[in-house]
Amino acid sequence: MDIVKKLEEYRTQEKALNWEGTFSDYFEIVTRNPRVAQLAHARIYDMIMADGVETGKRGDTAYKFFDDEIFGLERPLQQLVEYFSSGAQRLEVRKRILLLMGPVGGGKSTIVNLLKRGLEHYTRTEQGAVYAIRACPMNEEPLHLIPESLRADIEREYGVYIEGDLCPRCRYDLEHIYDGHIEKVPVCRISLSEKSRIGIGTFTPSDPKSQDVSELVGSIDLSTIGEVGSESDPRAYRFDGELNIANRGMMEFIEILKSDEKFLYVLLTLSQEQNIKTGRFSMIYADEVVVSHTNESEYNAFVGNRKSEALQDRIILVKVPYNLRVSDEVRIYEKLLKQSALQKVHIAPHTLRVASIFAVLTRLEPSKKAGMSVMKKLKLYDGEEVDDFKQKDVKELQDDTTREGMDGISPRYVINRLSSALVKEGVEFITPIDALRALRDGLEQHTSITKEQREQYMNFIAEARKEYDEIAKKEVQKAFVYSFEEAARNLLNNYLDNVEAYCNKQKLKDPITEEEMEADEQLMRSIEEQIGVSENAKKAFREEILIRISTLARRGQTFSYSSHERLKEAIEKKLFADLRDIVKITTSSRTPDPEQLKRVNEVINRLVEEHGYTPASANELLKYVGSLLNR
Repeated sequence: MDIVKKLEEYRTQEKALNWEGTFSDYFEIVTRNPRVAQLAHARIYDMIMADGVETGKRGDTAYKFFDDEIFGLERPLQQLVEYFSSGAQRLEVRKRILLLMGPVGGGKSTIVNLLKRGLEHYTRTEQGAVYAIRACPMNEEPLHLIPESLRADIEREYGVYIEGDLCPRCRYDLEHIYDGHIEKVPVCRISLSEKSRIGIGTFTPSDPKSQDVSELVGSIDLSTIGEVGSESDPRAYRFDGELNIANRGMMEFIEILKSDEKFLYVLLTLSQEQNIKTGRFSMIYADEVVVSHTNESEYNAFVGNRKSEALQDRIILVKVPYNLRVSDEVRIYEKLLKQSALQKVHIAPHTLRVASIFAVLTRLEPSKKAGMSVMKKLKLYDGEEVDDFKQKDVKELQDDTTREGMDGISPRYVINRLSSALVKEGVEFITPIDALRALRDGLEQHTSITKEQREQYMNFIAEARKEYDEIAKKEVQKAFVYSFEEAARNLLNNYLDNVEAYCNKQKLKDPITEEEMEADEQLMRSIEEQIGVSENAKKAFREEILIRISTLARRGQTFSYSSHERLKEAIEKKLFADLRDIVKITTSSRTPDPEQLKRVNEVINRLVEEHGYTPASANELLKYVGSLLNR
């Protein structure tokens, strides 16, 4: 990379963003593109929608803006976007504070940070360009310069909606510096930036005895009073509070419910009237989105306090629970691990999945539905179909819960425990068993869980271990079966011949004696039972196979080993069951003979090349499966 060239390109881009002109120039831009003058809620809504929208696998609306950072929270994100969509239409909801409430580590702060970083990027694009009165301490919309009496005519003629009034400083400058010549007032393009305190503010509550409300609304600049002669002169006031500088964008109010009442009163005025009240000045208009986040216990205390009823009425609540899908939980851990500098330690396949299974199990509520265990529920939520339950049952299961996802183990705990396993001296790889061991050992140090919860979590670790045992056996099964591909194909063809004879009520010919035989029921059932096809369901299953063969034939395609996923699984399981003794001997022998050693090396190579293992972790997997088969 040519760093000098890159820096030159960066300077060119920055220069292109430094547009300056007069109000007349700006008004021409607005008449060509009224969206330039949109309000804060509309700007954030457009920012989210600009990245695109798609329908997820489960029919949920998925917003690409959140794709790389937020996983498994479609419902809260949909409520969030609905809030901005309503605000963009200038409905009353924009005069409400957006409050994200949920358990620690659930993604509340990540959502807010995404919105802030998104605004910074979006306002640097042509689509998201923002202009302000130059030198205005609140980066004010230049259209505020237009007198109230002319605004209706401008909206009628140009379709430009104008809301808000000049801040005291700009009003003073218009009168005393520009002599009321609005068209001459300088305007510049701005890029919202939290670091530069332009359009994005952040407020963190601290000790109410030492923290002053001026952090929100600014304060008098005592050093200038001697020059201007009065405390009510706008030149003697610093409009540098977080609410002032967040104008045109958004303000993050961290842990809003921990704040002293005097800070909340300021928010009441802002949410209801869209105005900031400061000493010695009239109301100051502010166009900004106020977003905060809190945990459930503080929110419940807030709701139970009658003194806070006025503020409660001005809050839009979005619950942000923990993710409840294993596949999305894996993505969370992958994202967090990619951000680390730890690249040399190999994480064996299924390690993150097994850790995710444990985490999600702790967050699920037991179902009242007959035959629905927590593990089955976990699989259904993750898109699998279990026994007689289908994906259509998911909504009913969700509706039957009250607090699902609001309790349980946080992603932070899991990633902390995985990190402790990864950084141990001499560790070259970690396996799912290592992960479960680290999660178990950390429960004693987890200060916020009770003894009863700890016992329950130990049971969930055992459940995750059982699930991994099946995954591990299946992984080795596949690797061994691949070494017997011809046998698998022969078994499949034999099954299909018998199914065709059974369904067509025909007889088979013995390939050697040419004697006619009935379809081999024992062979067919030995395969079908591997995937739980019952005696009553066998006819429908076999007919389904024939229909698939016929459909492919009409398209000019041949039915192959992978044409029917369930049948493929059944063939593999049957073959593996037949090879079980070979696998046991091969994986458990301390001094394998040359043939066994060759077989082990073939399986290890298959695991490395096609399943993502290292030779060491593949060998560990074989030892583990060997121990399972010898129990």
